[in-house]
Amino acid sequence: MKIAVIPARGGSKRIPRKNIKPFCGKPMIAWSIEAAHNSECFDEVVVSTDDNEIASVAEKYGANTPFVRPKELSDDYVGTADVTKHAIEWYIDKGRDIEYVCCLYATAPFVQANDISAALATLRREKADFVLSVTTFPFPIQRAIKLNEHKRLSMFSPEYQSSRSQDLEEAWHDAGQFYWGQTEAWLNEQPLFSESSVGFPLPRHQVQDIDTPEDWTRAEWLFKAMQAKK
Repeated sequence: MKIAVIPARGGSKRIPRKNIKPFCGKPMIAWSIEAAHNSECFDEVVVSTDDNEIASVAEKYGANTPFVRPKELSDDYVGTADVTKHAIEWYIDKGRDIEYVCCLYATAPFVQANDISAALATLRREKADFVLSVTTFPFPIQRAIKLNEHKRLSMFSPEYQSSRSQDLEEAWHDAGQFYWGQTEAWLNEQPLFSESSVGFPLPRHQVQDIDTPEDWTRAEWLFKAMQAKK
């Protein structure tokens, strides 16, 4: 059995009700639910939430909400790995045999069904613990700078002051869309970022963190531009 677990707690502070706030015509979480279904990878698409309204919206768009997420897993400090593990254990307690699990973000409207299915194929082929969506930084991280309290500049890595951008190693970061994993890797709390994980590259235009109102506005502009090209 393969399941998608979409964490969606109700206590978002920077963008209130972010998971079900309308985004380009649908509640934000609907885009992730629909991508999961369209990938045809899953026996069940599960939304893990502590919020009745989020559960109702999730069910409207075809997700299951078979349990209420415990209070201790619903604060600002709980990671997605703990939430995913809880969902797996709930299904195992019900006698279900879980082989692969994909943790899919509720705020990932750019996620593509074909990427979800291709990443599963990668997980099977590579026999990795995890396959996660990644993308490149748009600027060399070796030449990052910081500002002190007086707005004076310094480099994080001064040794690269004179290095050309094309001579520096390209750096990647978590794209914040999905993490496919073996059930045992989730249950054993294996680290996501390790030699046992494989990156699934995404183009930068398909990636946007949505943590602030500014992020939200930018994401809508980008989403509408991408839809117009189809």
